[in-house]
Amino acid sequence: MQKGKQMTEKLKYANGNIPLTPKQQERLIKKAAKAYEKYMDALGFDWRNDPNSSDTPHRVAKAWVNDIAEGCYSNEPKITAFDNIDKYDGMVFQGNIKIHSLCSHHHQPFLGNAHVAYIPSPDGQIIGLSKINRIAEFYARRPQVQENLTMQIHDHINRVCGKNIGVAVMVSADHMCACVRGVKHNSTMKTAKMSGVFMDNNNLARTEFYEFIAGLRNDR
Repeated sequence: MQKGKQMTEKLKYANGNIPLTPKQQERLIKKAAKAYEKYMDALGFDWRNDPNSSDTPHRVAKAWVNDIAEGCYSNEPKITAFDNIDKYDGMVFQGNIKIHSLCSHHHQPFLGNAHVAYIPSPDGQIIGLSKINRIAEFYARRPQVQENLTMQIHDHINRVCGKNIGVAVMVSADHMCACVRGVKHNSTMKTAKMSGVFMDNNNLARTEFYEFIAGLRNDR
């Protein structure tokens, strides 16, 4: 997409990604705000004469582009992988990564935690712990179902950590679409995606991964 042009491409899927320049984002916010005005009109809200709602279309549009769906319009985080010079062959685990995402079905938030682990090979590559958080945040900030979010985080870690022997991701989240509509029940959804040695039920890595997650609760 050329710099300065309006967004002409469409996100084929709700959790897709089309990076925009700051100018393009500003134009998109204005366009989305105009559309949200019509949305509020259709629902019967006299928002223009309500001091608490008169700027709501712009606020909502800005929040979507800059925060809620930021992952749809921002560049993929730059991740530098380093050679595993110490030949570390144990598990690298990062737990309780805060997840704030949006269900693509009803556009209601789902909030929770991601737990990520990978095992580098002695001649493979490793990444900094903060980069795992950045990857999770990048994919969380877009409308989607939790299953896709789990797979996207896994696949990105698997891609950047060259020659790993296994990657595991588990996401646990509460979905507002189940709390405020439909059955109106509070419940927690858990999804997991694993590869390599984590796929073997008899391998200690899989057991250790879940023990690490359980230990997070016990450490508090």
